[in-house]
Amino acid sequence: MTPRVKICCIASEAEARMAVSFGAAAVGLVAAMPSGPGPISDFRIRRIAESVPPPVATFLLTCETRGGAIIAHHLRTLTSTLQLVDAPEEDAIDTIRAILPALKIVQVIHVRSGNSLDEALRAAEKADALLLDSGNPALAVKELGGTGRVHDWRLSRRIVERSRIPVFLAGGLNADNVREAIDRVQPFGVDLCSGVRSGGRLDPEKLEAFFNAVRG
Repeated sequence: MTPRVKICCIASEAEARMAVSFGAAAVGLVAAMPSGPGPISDFRIRRIAESVPPPVATFLLTCETRGGAIIAHHLRTLTSTLQLVDAPEEDAIDTIRAILPALKIVQVIHVRSGNSLDEALRAAEKADALLLDSGNPALAVKELGGTGRVHDWRLSRRIVERSRIPVFLAGGLNADNVREAIDRVQPFGVDLCSGVRSGGRLDPEKLEAFFNAVRG
């Protein structure tokens, strides 16, 4: 099965239309972050999310970790999916489920060591999907995505093999390496930001090359 493609760091309705026209199954909308590319205002996120036709999913990338704060962030943006880029507090997802039971939740796991497998399996008990990225939440200024770095795909493959829920692969993907990544990791979906951009803008030639590579 061809993996789903999520195009992240979408900055406008025009970029969302372009991503969808090439076949994106989801678009990522980055809210305020400690670091990294692509953050836009909550107002703009809501406007873009409203413009995206179903069944394309709209992901709010939030660095909030408390249940109430995550819910409040969602209500300002009204995307179809939450992407939690940092580790939520212990009861946060239970709180979200109680208030917004239909909302899909994707938990990001920053793959840095063998411990990431245990972290991913714990997260899979409550999330609807996992997204494996290459950030570093342990830094003084947290890296929560958008690094453009490739992590160890052997660890990602182990997570895919053990996870009971779908797994997206992110981190340094582009048209030159995505086919190898898919073959080695076997993810449900792939996710990228900088790999389809030139000068910070979504690049239709890079999009075309990327989708052609994904489809083999």
